Amino acid sequence: MARYTGPKTKIARKFGEAIFGEDKNFEKRNFPPGQHGNARRRGKKSEYATQLMEKQKAKYTYGILERQFSNLFKKASASQGITGEILLQLCESRLDNVVYRMGISNSRSGARQLVSHRHITVNGEIVNVPSYSLKEGDVIAVREKSKSLQAIDDALASNNNVFEWLTWNSDTKSGTFVKAPERLQIPENIKEQLIVELYSK
Repeated sequence: MARYTGPKTKIARKFGEAIFGEDKNFEKRNFPPGQHGNARRRGKKSEYATQLMEKQKAKYTYGILERQFSNLFKKASASQGITGEILLQLCESRLDNVVYRMGISNSRSGARQLVSHRHITVNGEIVNVPSYSLKEGDVIAVREKSKSLQAIDDALASNNNVFEWLTWNSDTKSGTFVKAPERLQIPENIKEQLIVELYSK
């Protein structure tokens, strides 16, 4: 299986930030993994290494594989506007990410599972493709038979995030993808310009 399923804290430590959300283990050991930990002296990273690191961070954050990410970049490059910003908008417009942003799941991997297991509908139709790209005005909802799932109730109860580009109705357990977010509305700490520079080589 190509998708990374190992310890998330290890990856978070590699990038020096909790990219998968709140992580108590990361807070205790927020230095790179390995035998020598933060005692190891690393030389200055090359420009390429910095750019590659940023791309890897974006891929792990959104749970996207290399080929998918490369295709998203090609799509962003062919679009009018700032390539890096459009790339992040495409990542944010994925169904699994929007399910996570709406608070239906506490993590993107959990959101991906909900979509794959046919618990989510788009405009009234069941969609089980996590990478499905949403368009303005699409209505995302929890399937009628799945509304009683405890995992979904727990996630919604603990969710305090509000995003201007999404609406949510807790009574019907449905929300609307109003539009793709502006760069300032995306909370992820990703330097997208470095990714653009990497692919432009």
